[in-house]
Amino acid sequence: MLYKVKLKNADDHVLLDDHVYEWLTTDPYLSKVDFINNLRRHSSGCAVFQKTWKKADGSFKTETIYLHKLIAEKYLADTKTKENKLVGAKNGNKLDCRLENVVYRSRAVSSRMRKTSSKTGYTGVYQENNRYRAVISIDRKSMHIGMFDTAEEAALAYNKKSKEIYGDQGKLNVIKQH
Repeated sequence: MLYKVKLKNADDHVLLDDHVYEWLTTDPYLSKVDFINNLRRHSSGCAVFQKTWKKADGSFKTETIYLHKLIAEKYLADTKTKENKLVGAKNGNKLDCRLENVVYRSRAVSSRMRKTSSKTGYTGVYQENNRYRAVISIDRKSMHIGMFDTAEEAALAYNKKSKEIYGDQGKLNVIKQH
C-alpha cells in the first residue's frame, strides 16, 4: 500500500511505502515530535522536518531531518559505501520516498542528476548563434558531441552519449513536445 502525506507548506505530497509510514508514525521520538504532520517542502525540493527548540540556557537549536536521508539510513544502510554516500531519487522526484526510488549515489552521479542551469532547458545543450551545441562531461573534461539545428536534436544526441558512457547512471533530458 502507498501513503500520500500532504506537506505543511505546499500543495505537494510525499509518497511513502506502508511499512515506512508505519515506522514514522510509531517510532517513539518521531511520534513525540509529530514528525509526519510537520513535513515541509525544503527549497531544495525535498521533504524536511524542521523544528526550533529553546535550550535550557535560553538559546535556540534548530533540528533538521531530511525525510529521504532518514529513510535511507533506516532501510538502505547496507547499500551505503565510501563512494556512494549521497541519497537521491532514482526517478528525479525528491518527494517520492518509496524504498524502490531512494538510492545511495556517488557525488559524480548526484552531480549529473542535478537540474540543468542551461538556458535551453536541457543538460549539455547550449545555444551558439542560431545552432545548438551538445557537450558532455567525462572525468571533469568537457567533450564536444556536435552542433545541431534544434535544441531537441542536441538534447537527443546528449541523451545517446550519456547512455553510452554512463548507462543507467547517466542523466537523460526529457524532450519537450512542441
